[in-house]
Amino acid sequence: MARQDKPAKTEFEKTAYRVSAVGIIGNAVLALFKLAAGVLAHSGAMISDAVHSASDVLSSFIVIVGVKIASKDPDEEHPYGHERYECVAAIVLSVVLLITGVFIGKSAIEQILSGEASGSAPGLLALVAAAVSIVCKEGMYWYTRHHAKRIDSQALMANAWHHRSDALSSVGALIGIGGARLGLPVLEPIASVVICLFIAKAAYDIFREAIDKMVDHSCSPETEQLIAGCALEQPGVLGVDRLRTREFGNRIYVDIEIRAEGSQTLNEAHAIAEKVHDTIEQRFEKVKHIMVHVNPGSPADK
Repeated sequence: MARQDKPAKTEFEKTAYRVSAVGIIGNAVLALFKLAAGVLAHSGAMISDAVHSASDVLSSFIVIVGVKIASKDPDEEHPYGHERYECVAAIVLSVVLLITGVFIGKSAIEQILSGEASGSAPGLLALVAAAVSIVCKEGMYWYTRHHAKRIDSQALMANAWHHRSDALSSVGALIGIGGARLGLPVLEPIASVVICLFIAKAAYDIFREAIDKMVDHSCSPETEQLIAGCALEQPGVLGVDRLRTREFGNRIYVDIEIRAEGSQTLNEAHAIAEKVHDTIEQRFEKVKHIMVHVNPGSPADK
């Protein structure tokens, strides 16, 4: 028996859309500000950083599309729902994040090897724009991360790391602009190489976690112990013979075999199974579906 989880699903959608909308507006405004600062202050680093912020708008749209599809109700072709599409969105975003990191690292290495990290010092406005970008993007990272963890959204978490990658990119720009004004422009590409490694690590972690939820990865041992303990608390349950769990997007499927006294009638055993089913669904909000099987036993088995 699957639980009717429309209210929770609606909250999931509303939160994801609201956070994504904040990201779209914030990135659009920030990109225009950094582009203007880069042009006026003659800073190539700030112009590149503006392009990076503009690309993050695309990431937010990917989140919206992924969440929209994942929130669709089950149908004949997808009887278990569409939650895994949210994982697909997270995988796409992790790849985009990796490409972003590689692009930053490649450009930085080329600058170091070619000696292009030199030239006239940019204006003070570029330095201010980089500092503003770091503060804004780090704030957007923590805001998006908070809501991603609250609704357990892989796509939102991936988008949070896109915000942080932009903040890290701005750190590189800040170091480069400051270095150029001090006569050491090579500091920017060196910082960008280090930033590239951080971004690649974040992309890998997001990709791995999304893949785990795509291939029916089991819940943590702690979660399974809590589910088994919940079943054992119910009257008439003599033991838990088997428990299997699998993550389906941000939801959980549970198959559990409990042991009850064999002399009971079918109706009595069914009532015990129903109690286990309903209590687990009520206590664990992420559980979408439970299959409870009853094995015969005796009071001495408890």
